[in-house]
Amino acid sequence: MLLPAALGLAVGLILALTGAGGGILAVPLLMFGLDWSITQAAPVALLAVGASAALGALIGLKQRVVRYRAAAMIAAIGVLITPLGVLLAHRVPTRPLTVAFAAVLIYVAVRTFLQASPRSPSADATQPAPCLTNPESRQLVWNQPCAGMLAGTGALAGLLTGLLGVGGGFVLVPALRRATNLPMQSIIATSLAVIALVSAAAITSAWFAGKLDISVGLPFVGGALAGMLAGRMIAGVLAGPRMQQGFALVAAGVAIGMLVRSF
Repeated sequence: MLLPAALGLAVGLILALTGAGGGILAVPLLMFGLDWSITQAAPVALLAVGASAALGALIGLKQRVVRYRAAAMIAAIGVLITPLGVLLAHRVPTRPLTVAFAAVLIYVAVRTFLQASPRSPSADATQPAPCLTNPESRQLVWNQPCAGMLAGTGALAGLLTGLLGVGGGFVLVPALRRATNLPMQSIIATSLAVIALVSAAAITSAWFAGKLDISVGLPFVGGALAGMLAGRMIAGVLAGPRMQQGFALVAAGVAIGMLVRSF
């Protein structure tokens, strides 16, 4: 039980120091640490990522920075699509699934590294965001383009959550940055709320399918929550562009290791 707890601790620290999207390393850590396949690791990884995201979302709700209507809509679409991803995960052979995960991990690594670079282009969109906030109420003004963008984001996040066992933060955060003019604190808190809800749907599907190993999952979750709390205390000192670039390099190395392992 010590090894899953230690792996969970690493996941929690990564999440706290790198933000939403850092949980994508939970699956490869379980694969390498416990010699599991991706279908074995995905539900346990989601259990830890979902619990950590729920903790972050609760903090965001207390601070009133979660846009709960947007989170509810994205999550509702994601929950509907997640079972399809779970079904595909158990139909697709292990090697193609591992290659797909490695490809996603490389994409996340490259994007994170470029965004952390001092020469990275500005995150401000060149076109008006489809989801703008009301200056007085600070709530999103809903319209058809806004709803369509959020629904598409939820569908993609749900599919990847069920298929690869990732929380979807690496999809949600950039999408909300492009689609809204919300402050970053609100974007991350809303993303964490969606991750918690969509992960819960995938975990429930895995539970009823008998694919969730609770004996490993519980210490892994405990370690992740401890890592999240510890990471939040030191995030002000360690978090920053260099940490993001370090995460990107580690993620790229892990992706290469997954490809080598699969072949």
